[in-house]
Amino acid sequence: MPMIDSHSDIRPTLILGGTTEASRLAQAMADAGRPAILSYAGRVASPRAQPVAVRSGGFGGAEGLAAFLRDNGIGQVIDATHPFAARISRNAVVACAMAGVPLCAFERPPWVAGPQDDWTHVPDPEGAASALDGPGRRVFLAIGRQHLAAFAPLAQHRFLTRLVDAPAPDFPLRNAEVVVARGPFRPEDDLALMRAHGTELLVAKNAGGAGAEAKILAARTLGIPVIMIDRPELPDRPVRGTVAGIMDWLHARLGV
Repeated sequence: MPMIDSHSDIRPTLILGGTTEASRLAQAMADAGRPAILSYAGRVASPRAQPVAVRSGGFGGAEGLAAFLRDNGIGQVIDATHPFAARISRNAVVACAMAGVPLCAFERPPWVAGPQDDWTHVPDPEGAASALDGPGRRVFLAIGRQHLAAFAPLAQHRFLTRLVDAPAPDFPLRNAEVVVARGPFRPEDDLALMRAHGTELLVAKNAGGAGAEAKILAARTLGIPVIMIDRPELPDRPVRGTVAGIMDWLHARLGV
């Protein structure tokens, strides 16, 4: 059944979310009186309350997403997922083409190393794990929980990791301290955290954006090297980098 009345004058926008930017966009949509559905992947146990309709869980690949777009009378899709959520972003491009629904991505600019930074670029979490093949160090593994298993064999290191939810019983790292906290984080707090844990090296995904940059700024202040996991390549699609840019794109499409 449709989640929003498909007979309304303005067809709803599907926001593929899970980021701070998606929440900000949902608020902007609500403030503008534009119907929207915010979709979560369902990886976080208690997502923030939102001012628009919310769904959680996968779609069943590109075909399932295309069916959802048709069944719910979706007028346009905004991909505001994490820059590393490559599968859903690729599926969104295919699904929108199948359903004849316009797509625009809300994409944060990536972080760029400054002259004082010491970054080692790697293509994926497995590359980051290979780069840690050496003497034991205190490592802040700031990559979320999905790819932690790649670092499980590196028993020589003492890991610090930060998760939105408490670790599950199958948490893969044995020699690790876990901080349960939800961002955005402040640079002074991450500076204190890394000092308290004696962090010697940071592993991070190049997520970009201000909400997750605190650890990068703290590493810069402390002179700590960073293993930076570069973003995956994604298909060409229209991209905007701000809420205002997305709202302008919607206004050009809808004329209201």
